[in-house]
Amino acid sequence: MDERPIGVFDSGVGGLTVVKELRSLIPAEDIVYFGDTARVPYGNKSIPVIRRFSLEIARFLESMRVKMLVIACNTATALALDYLKRQTDLPIVGVIEPGVRAALNAIKDGRIGVIGTSATIRSEAYQSRLHRFRPRDVILARPCPLLVPLVEENLLDAPITKLALDMYLSEWRESGIDALILACTHYPLLKPLIEEYFQGRVRLIDSAQETAREVAELLQARRLQAPPDRMGSEEFYVSDSPESFTTIGSAFLGRPLQRVFLEPVWKRDIGPVSAVD
Repeated sequence: MDERPIGVFDSGVGGLTVVKELRSLIPAEDIVYFGDTARVPYGNKSIPVIRRFSLEIARFLESMRVKMLVIACNTATALALDYLKRQTDLPIVGVIEPGVRAALNAIKDGRIGVIGTSATIRSEAYQSRLHRFRPRDVILARPCPLLVPLVEENLLDAPITKLALDMYLSEWRESGIDALILACTHYPLLKPLIEEYFQGRVRLIDSAQETAREVAELLQARRLQAPPDRMGSEEFYVSDSPESFTTIGSAFLGRPLQRVFLEPVWKRDIGPVSAVD
């Protein structure tokens, strides 16, 4: 039995979608969460910058004695997962592979839409994996750079958010898609709006639940599980605006966030970060 916490990080509040599923599936585990709220969004930043941010956060979480890293951010998973695996001995789980599996399990064939940050869509991480397993499926991908800031500003029900969704998704509502992958952990917070927009005709897929399953399986395989007869604790760290994070995080999780701390991770000396593999 291993009572060390699981480390989870995201560019901001979106990774709480993964925390919510982890808490539901493996309630005995302690969780340390880091949201990089000072530097959100990641989707318009370059590969070396995202790698540096991710490594700074990983080093901080290592200092908290975590037993595993969960990259609850599609952009960081697409552009920094393999890099981080070379920088730490900790097991790491990203959100892209679980998201692809969830999509493949949800529908047998058809037209699959993918929305994410500019960096995630540009990386073709989802498109290439889906084509590998379903070469005959039609895969449509679109960056939606405005959605993350709207979620971070807690504008989930604002008219501007509905206008942004219409701008990004109107073509697919007209032409028709069978499933839509929410390739950003912020986007599940917009699920009710997106379901309403498509009038329930499109299967929405996010990776949070599948990611939690993978974490649980890996903990069991490596014998890293916490004792089952306990309730896990949570600590939340952010790089800016802990008050705003507490407000939106509490509303999303349906319970108050008691332990939210400010942590400027960029003050840590991590040395040079390579821009190429």
